[in-house]
Amino acid sequence: MTIHQLSIFIENRSGTLIKVLNALKEANIQIIASTIADTAEYGIYRLICSSPMRACEELKAANVAVALSDVFAIEIDDKPGRAADAVKSFSEAGISITYMYSFLLRGKGILIFRTDNNELAKQVIARDGLKSVSEEDLAALA
Repeated sequence: MTIHQLSIFIENRSGTLIKVLNALKEANIQIIASTIADTAEYGIYRLICSSPMRACEELKAANVAVALSDVFAIEIDDKPGRAADAVKSFSEAGISITYMYSFLLRGKGILIFRTDNNELAKQVIARDGLKSVSEEDLAALA
């Protein structure tokens, strides 16, 4: 099972991030997790939120460059080494993780990641008994 992530392209200058955050605030959309990867000129603000489809529409209406992508969210125990154990399952199956970020939510670790092979990743999740987290689960916990 995959979830929707927003990838927002923002210039590296004052005021661009607040435009995005204010648009989400005005639409009453809760940010659950986010990360920014940047270069000298622009950044990619990736986020998981309570209503990704509506957030995408609101941001496009505010003239923000945004795209929806499918990523995986899995729940792990909040104990040292659990992220390594989960990633090892994908690595051993020959799946590359193109990026990943994580956060704690109500005592559980949540790994958000994108792979180079979604179908095989789904098989690994099922085979290894990893717990997928749905968008509804995340929104309910936030």
